[in-house]
Amino acid sequence: MSQARNHGGDHFPTRLFGYRGAGALLPVLIVFVVVLADLLGGAGMIWLPLLAAGPALAATTNGPRGVLCVGLLAAALGAALGTRDGAPGHEVGAVLAALVAVTLASALAGALRTRRERVLAAVRSVAEAAQHALLRPVPATVGPFEVAVRYSAAAAEARIGGDLYALVPTPYGVRLIVGDVRGKGLPAVGTAALVLGVFREAAYDEPDLLAVVDRIERSLARNLGADDFVTAVVAGHPRPGQLELVNCGHAPPLLIGASGSVTAVEATHPAPPLGLRALTDQRPSLQVLPFADGDQLLLYTDGVIEARDRDREFYPLVEGLARHLSDEPARTLDAIHDDLLAHVGGRLHDDAALLLIRKPAVADPAVPQQALPGRLLGDQAA
Repeated sequence: MSQARNHGGDHFPTRLFGYRGAGALLPVLIVFVVVLADLLGGAGMIWLPLLAAGPALAATTNGPRGVLCVGLLAAALGAALGTRDGAPGHEVGAVLAALVAVTLASALAGALRTRRERVLAAVRSVAEAAQHALLRPVPATVGPFEVAVRYSAAAAEARIGGDLYALVPTPYGVRLIVGDVRGKGLPAVGTAALVLGVFREAAYDEPDLLAVVDRIERSLARNLGADDFVTAVVAGHPRPGQLELVNCGHAPPLLIGASGSVTAVEATHPAPPLGLRALTDQRPSLQVLPFADGDQLLLYTDGVIEARDRDREFYPLVEGLARHLSDEPARTLDAIHDDLLAHVGGRLHDDAALLLIRKPAVADPAVPQQALPGRLLGDQAA
C-alpha cells in the first residue's frame, strides 16, 4: 500500500505543476483567470481582491511552500495590474495586505494538512502491518482446496476490524474459522487476535474439532468482559469427501454443489456464541457434511448479509452467489464483493468477510500446485 508523502519541501516547479495532477494547477489557473478578467474588463479593483482565492485554494492541494509561491505570484500580478490600471496606492496596498494575510493563513493550513497526512500515512502503515500479522494472506491453494478471501473493514482508514478468518493445514486435515467479534475498533481487533491465536494453536494440536472450539471458549471465558462474545463457524476436512462444521451462533455457511445448487447449512443443534457458554446449558455440536469434487463452501460474516441499500433492503447473498458462481473462487468473490459494494452505494457500514473454498477434481488441469504441508497461511507452522 503506497503511503502518503510529505510534499512540503518540494521545489516550486514540481509543487506548482507536478503535484497531485490537475489539482495543483487549479490555484494558478484561478489567478490567471482573475488577471485575464481584469485585462479584458478594465475594471481594476473590482477583480483584484479575487486573487486571494489562489493561495486559499492552494492550501487544499499544496504544502506551505506551494501556497507561498502561489501567494507571491498573485501579489506580484496584483501589484502590476494595480499600477497599470492607475488605482490609488492605498487601495493597491489594501489588496496586497489582504493577499499576504490570506497567503500566510493558507500556508499554516497547508502545513497542518501535510502533518495530518504524515500521521495518516503512519496509521495506514501500522494498520497494514497489523493486517498481515493478524489476517495473514491466504494462498490460492491450501491443502486440497482452492481458496479465496475478501475482507472489507468498515472503519474509514482501517484495514482490519472485528471480523476474522484463518485456514490451517494440520495433521488432521485443513481447518478453518470465520468469525465476528461483537463491537468495533481496537477492542474488537484485540479479541479477534486472541481467537485467531488460540485457533491456530489448537487446530494443530487437537484431533477433535470440538476440542478446538472448547479451547477457544475457555480462553475467551478468561479474557472477555461479561457482554462480549464472538460468533464463529469452525470447519475441518478430516478425510476425503467429508467436512465437519461447528456453528457457534454464526450465520449458516452456504454449501454449493457441483451442479450449482446453493444450500444454507443450518445448525442442527443451535449453540451460543463463543464466550457465552457459561450462561446456557447448550453446547456446540459437530455436523458432518458430504463434500465431493466440485463442491464449494462459502463462509461469511453479518456485514455481508446485513448490508442495506437505499431502500433498506438486505443484500441477497444466495441470489448473488448463484448469479456470480464460477469454478474459480477468486473470480466468484470478486464479483460478489463488487455486487455488494454496488448494493450499498460504495461503502460498507460494517466489517464484511467472505471465505470460499472449492474441492477441485483430482484430474482438473487448472488446479495449481498444492500448498506445502506444515504451512500456516503462508508461514511455517509452529
